[in-house]
Formats: sequence, structure tokens, C-alpha cells
Amino acid sequence: MTLRRFATMALTVGGIGALAVASGLVDVRVDVRSSTAQAIDLFGGDDDSEPAAPAEPFWKDGAAGASAQADQPPAGRVPSFADLAEQASPAVVNIQTSRKIGGASSRRHPLEEFFGPPFEEFFGMPERNIPSLGTGFVISQDGYIVTNNHVVEDVDKIEVHFEDGTEREAEVVGRDPKTDLALIRVESNGPLTSLPLGDSDGVRPGDWVVAIGNPFGLSHTVTAGIVSAKHRVINTDPDPRRFDDFIQTDAAINPGNSGGPLLNLRGEVIGINTAINPRANTIGFAVPVNMAKQILPQLRSAGRVSRGWLGVYIQAIDDDTAELLDLEGKQGALVSKVEPGGPADDGGLARGDVIVSFNGKPVDDMESLPRLVAASPVGSKVDVEVLRKGKRKKFQVLLGELERGEQLARGEAPSRKTKLGLQVQELTPQIADQLGLEDASGVVIRGVDPGSPAAEAGLRRGDVILEVNQDPIGDVGDFRDALDATEKGALFLVRRGEAEVFVAVKPEAG
Repeated sequence: MTLRRFATMALTVGGIGALAVASGLVDVRVDVRSSTAQAIDLFGGDDDSEPAAPAEPFWKDGAAGASAQADQPPAGRVPSFADLAEQASPAVVNIQTSRKIGGASSRRHPLEEFFGPPFEEFFGMPERNIPSLGTGFVISQDGYIVTNNHVVEDVDKIEVHFEDGTEREAEVVGRDPKTDLALIRVESNGPLTSLPLGDSDGVRPGDWVVAIGNPFGLSHTVTAGIVSAKHRVINTDPDPRRFDDFIQTDAAINPGNSGGPLLNLRGEVIGINTAINPRANTIGFAVPVNMAKQILPQLRSAGRVSRGWLGVYIQAIDDDTAELLDLEGKQGALVSKVEPGGPADDGGLARGDVIVSFNGKPVDDMESLPRLVAASPVGSKVDVEVLRKGKRKKFQVLLGELERGEQLARGEAPSRKTKLGLQVQELTPQIADQLGLEDASGVVIRGVDPGSPAAEAGLRRGDVILEVNQDPIGDVGDFRDALDATEKGALFLVRRGEAEVFVAVKPEAG
């Protein structure tokens, strides 16, 4: 089914439309030839240190130990949600954002490939602001607000509107595209009304829930329904690198609800409304609040999330596969490929292994493994139990970091992408042949950001970097290590066609 990250409402010249973003949170790769083949590229970040989380949560937790039955109205009585809505609404905010397009925009226009970088200036496209709407909710009295990443991603201005008419500008504290969550903050002269965070693990299908948000700009709209299902995987992204574990609800949510709270009858947040099926008005999806609890401390302290990386491609096990592998059931995740040089490779895992246990926790199905790995600390040693040709084997694996592994697997140079503004990849024999090179080594530049230090130094797509600071470069790993070893910049030996030249590139100041 086609799914839509719905909650940002984009206001365009032609009318009102939902900003559609492919939904999905599992960090997997889907082979278009097989709906089961996926990859756990639990890769890593921009540095080698794991962000330290605060010792105590900075939000207010819900009632500890409350039973699920406490959420339900007395038998035979129709529930009223009026008191709940009245108490929760002051903590729910309308988020209005805007971003500039046109003029001297840093966003590259597709036609620049044909007309060059001054495309917009040549055609006289005026600079203009594009507004959009979303929802959020206050989780601490000092102004921290949770919303969706797609509500505040790539915007130039964020305004938060409270129920009492107060308006405040907000700044982004941290974002996590893989769960579509973001943490923003506003300044306040006094304590703000906040919502307690509940326990999404204790929620059951059939429990009553209430959603409060700003659908189509209609501020503080209250809708109610039930939890329809849990642990939904709705990934339809053609390049999915996320972690699906959605709560499904039939409470009405629409464009503009994005980032708003899904509440139980105690007024506790049990989910963050995120996506809808646009072909149905009773199917919506919310990120479980327990998932948010795992990452909010890191967003607050570091602005990003550090996740474990195992480095294996996996697929589900169907009946035929189980029979051919002599498995007793379909539990586990079948390894279809091990990332060369990744943690699993170093730990001894191999293609054809069936991962049945990760760090002492059972792997019931393919979808559960990415979540287990991502929740594990970077640099930790974990026990991975597999079935290999009918025999159980246990391996100890030292986990890497998700983003770093992802970028290395893609052949990029992650450590200096933002400072130098270039991306490289391995110089394979096929690429060397396309460039007319016979025996070249090094890495090839596959992209240069306009206006970056690399662009100003004259580097181009297709240049081959042979040396960095007079040290030979054999692959992307060498390139990354060479850049990590210097803060002053880099002297590149570049081959362009038959010529070889030195190019000095310095990072931007600050």
C-alpha cells in the first residue's frame, strides 16, 4: 500500500496539499526482485564517540505501574474525552515553518546540469517563502517540544503557536530522520504546561486513544479512536534505512497532525502521530513513545542519535527456505550478505547463517533484528547466535556505528563531507574504464557541493584523488583516515584525464 508521512501541510500557490514523504523506519535495503531481501546497514555517525545521555529523563513520565484497565471507561458507559482534551491542549502546539526557494538558494536546481549553477539567476526566478504546518507537544516545562523530523527538516524559520495565542520562535535541538522524530525548544518566561510520557509497550489493540493536532491548519482538533494494531512495518521507501515499529490507530489524523501526540485516557503520550494511508481515513500510524524515550536524551545532548551497526544483509524465512535449510520453523533472520570489513565479517558471521539470538534476546523475525541492533551501544561486544547448516554457533561481535558504516558502504568520505563539500567512492575497474584510466588507484569524486571549499578549489566530479598530504590513497578508508588526521585542510594530488595536479583545499573557518 502507498503510505504518506502526512503531518506537514504545505501551503502552495495552487492550494493546500500534504507534503508526501515515503514512510518507513527500518534500516534495510529491499531488493526490487524479491520482497523479502533486505539489509541491516546499521551504520554510523560523524565521530567516534557515543553521545552521553543525561542520567535522568528531562521529561515527566506517566503514572508508574498503572494497569491497562485504568485506561478504559466503566462497563456500559460511553467515554467522554472532554476533560482529557481540556487538560492536554495547552501542551499541544501548532508549528508553522517556512523555507526560502529561488534567488541565491543553496538547493541545487535539476536544470543546472544543462544550464550551469547560475540557472535561477539567468531565468530570474524570485526568492520566495514556502510555509507549512505541523504539530508538536511540550515534554518539559523549560520549553522542549517533540515533533516529527519532516516538520522541521530543511526549514529556515520555526514558529510555535500555543493554545492561548502565544507565539514563540523555536530552534532545532536535534533531529533523527530514521525515526522521523525531532526535538525543538522555545524560550519562556515561566514554566510551560507539559505532557507526561506513558508506556507504549503496555498499550493493547482495542485501547482507547485520543489525537490532538492541527489538521489542515484547524488548530487543536481533537479526535478519538482505538489502537488498531501494534508493531506495524509500513516501509515503502525505495532506499529504506529506518526502523518501523508503528502503532496503528483509527483516530482521525490528517495533514497537519504530524508530530502531535497520541494519548491514552490518562492523558499520557503513547505515540507521536507520523504517517497515514492516503487511501483510507481510518488508518494512521504513530511512533511508539518508548522508541522516542530511547533517543530523546541523545537528541538533547548531541543533536543526533548514535546507533549500533552489525553490517549484514538479511531476509525473511518463508516455508520453502526453511525446508531447504532444514529449519524447524521460520524464526530468525537469514543472512544473504555480510558487509566486507564490517563488524559481522570481523566477528565470523557468514552468508547463509540464520541469526536466532542477538545479545541474549530472541530474533523472532527479520524485522526485530534491526531494532535490536540499533538500540545497542556503539562499540559494545554482543553475542550473536546463529544456525549454520543445522548447528548452533555463537559469535562475539564488536558493533560499529550506523552512519559511519552506511557512508563507507556507499563509498563516501563521511568525516569531512560538511567541511570540504565533496563525496568520493571507490575507483572500481568499471569506473576507471569509463574515465579512460588503465592503472589508476585512489578514489573518484562523485559529487562536489556548490560553493563548498572543494568547489572553490576547483575540484570536479570525476577527478581521481591519488594522494592526500603526500600519502597514497588506496580506497575510501585511506581517504577518510587521511582527512581525520588533519584539521588544517588537505593537499590533494588529483588526476584529471592525463594530467596530475596538486590542489589545496581548506575547510571553512569556524
